[in-house]
Amino acid sequence: MKILVMKILISIPYSRSLKEKRSVVKRIKDRVWMKFRASISEVDEQDSLRRAILGVSYVSNDRALLDSIENKIIDLIEHSFPGMIEDHHHIVEDY
Repeated sequence: MKILVMKILISIPYSRSLKEKRSVVKRIKDRVWMKFRASISEVDEQDSLRRAILGVSYVSNDRALLDSIENKIIDLIEHSFPGMIEDHHHIVEDY
């Protein structure tokens, strides 16, 4: 069994309130969950108006599937919310 763990730094430059920021983060989380059924949560920068750090995890026995899912999640966020991804990191661990 392998697990993909991603950390995605999102920038929301037009956010003027935490409510507005949380609305954007919720839309991102909902889209990722609906499309890939990957676990996703805001893991840091909760009180920042214009930044969010999302944690994503996905479990599979197939390394190629994990690589594909990682790329598809990044592409989905980039296409749905252009220019918001500042950085992302991932690891794949064996269990």
